[in-house]
Amino acid sequence: MPNGRVLIVDDDPDVRQMLATYLAGHDYAVEAVENGAAMRSALERQVPDVVLLDVGLPVEDGLSLARFLRERYRVGIIMVTAADGVVDRIVGLEVGADDYIAKPFDPRELLARIKSVLRRLHDAAGPASAPAHAAQRVRIGRCTLDLRSRQLFDADARAVPITAMEFDLLKTFVEHPHQVLTRDRLLTLTRNREWEPFDRSIDIRVARLRRKIGDDADNPLAIRTVRGAGYMFVPPAG
Repeated sequence: MPNGRVLIVDDDPDVRQMLATYLAGHDYAVEAVENGAAMRSALERQVPDVVLLDVGLPVEDGLSLARFLRERYRVGIIMVTAADGVVDRIVGLEVGADDYIAKPFDPRELLARIKSVLRRLHDAAGPASAPAHAAQRVRIGRCTLDLRSRQLFDADARAVPITAMEFDLLKTFVEHPHQVLTRDRLLTLTRNREWEPFDRSIDIRVARLRRKIGDDADNPLAIRTVRGAGYMFVPPAG
């Protein structure tokens, strides 16, 4: 059994070959394609666990394809950006990517990122039975977080789509009420990675989650910003 299925989408044949060979050598089932059209064809044959998307693809760029994937498939998405592609990283996380890695990168770092995304996806699938403490719903903003099913529901009991990383972040806040959590602490608790200088991934995900839970961005009440320190979850009164 392979460790997971990875779809590589990159227009550079040398990069495709290098990554496919490396990941296959670590017992992953790999398919490598050159553009969005080929990616769609590959998805029709089999849906992978993780898609590795180069941002700078011709015709349809990686950001457009990430949006397409997030709207239709439950897959992990890792964006590959240029070393100075800060804007691409921010937009990638905004459209729902699970992680990113900047070129040039060590394949071992990419492998670690893939394993981390796969762990979150596996946890999100969850076992049929769960511990008693997990079978509870927690109010957060205008929504309710179901810790057992790993779902978020709005005030009308409709499911609000969230990624595995977004659930992990919400769960971390819920488990640490009234505690100031720094960005690096949040990254560690959500098993993402150590905080890098100028890394805005937590800020971006918090902004996305505030919109989803109906928290006022100008005056958030559920997930509050503690200036110069981090964030704090304040449960609703009563």
